[in-house]
Amino acid sequence: MDLDAFQWLLTDEGQRLLSTATDAPEDPLKAGAALRRSASAEHVAAALTQVTLRRRAVPKFGDLAERMYFTPDGLEQATRLSVATHRAARLAAGETESVIDLGCSIGGDLVAFARAGITSVGVDLDPVRVAVATANLAALDVGGAVSVADATALDTSPFDVAFADPARRSARGRTFNVDDWTPPWPFVSGLLGRASCVKVAPGIPHDLIPDGVEGEWVSDHGEVKEAALWSSWLATTARRATVIGDGGLATITSEDDPGGAAVSAWGRFLYEPDGAVIRAGLVTAVSAGVKGWLLDQHIAYVGSDEPFRTPFARTYEVIEELPYREKALRAALRERAIGRLTIKKRGVNVVPDELRKRLSLAGDNEATIVLTRAEDKGICLLVRPLART
Repeated sequence: MDLDAFQWLLTDEGQRLLSTATDAPEDPLKAGAALRRSASAEHVAAALTQVTLRRRAVPKFGDLAERMYFTPDGLEQATRLSVATHRAARLAAGETESVIDLGCSIGGDLVAFARAGITSVGVDLDPVRVAVATANLAALDVGGAVSVADATALDTSPFDVAFADPARRSARGRTFNVDDWTPPWPFVSGLLGRASCVKVAPGIPHDLIPDGVEGEWVSDHGEVKEAALWSSWLATTARRATVIGDGGLATITSEDDPGGAAVSAWGRFLYEPDGAVIRAGLVTAVSAGVKGWLLDQHIAYVGSDEPFRTPFARTYEVIEELPYREKALRAALRERAIGRLTIKKRGVNVVPDELRKRLSLAGDNEATIVLTRAEDKGICLLVRPLART
């Protein structure tokens, strides 16, 4: 995105064009043709880009999206508002008064900090992202300041907490190598030597997390969104899984983990732990919470004979065991007139969409099956999903 075009968009004339573009047809060709009668092609492109990005941003930012500004990369990398709000609330509860965001991008986390009553300052190397973040603070009428600066060259000591969200992309695209992050891992590791929080990829290896640093994995409505590393100044446990859903927010920690679980066959109920729980290595904590056991030492399914509603796992009632082999399974599904089938699987080499086609389903009934391993053998369970917490 061109900086001059974006800054023009913030003028009165640019705002009028943006308003007109918002009401224009969603077909970009028709919208562009209509708008170019009153503005340059460059300005029309800037306005239509914002309209498109605002629509894409709704799942992340909800009602705020229609007033915010974005860049394509900034939106893709931005923290979901619910997750940023949780992080800001946690800092505010710890009496954090000021935060510096080292690599603030379009300012999503800055907005959350400010809304939590925390004085926030952001820096970024990209002048366009800085302009967008500044515009977002103004558009949402929250405090804060943003400037162009190199995060690795700043003295962060005047602030209570330093926050960083390293860019995890290289010239080759998304990268899982921490040395390719911007800023790179040595800077992040050094930052964790003071009061700080660093957003990282959910797949970060546990052995990479320094001693004394808390790893928190966060999911929103069943989707793992991120991990956050809380330095020893802010940590309250070693590992934490936080799940956000319609019922609010719930958290489980390594203090809830007995450190092991029995392994046995399935029971009356099957529990499928949330992805954040699995990433945090807290499946055995969920097992303890539902008075259950693991079906297999290396697979994240929990069996129990008692029904529990838990925010940390999806609950299924086990109806019966079906044949694991494909030919016999096809016959069993046909016998039950199952024409619509949800296939859950863990620990087995199955591609659900391909298997569903091969099963040649026919019938008026709908069902869910679970393909996994228990006691070192493949099993297929016909299950009924129970209401979520």
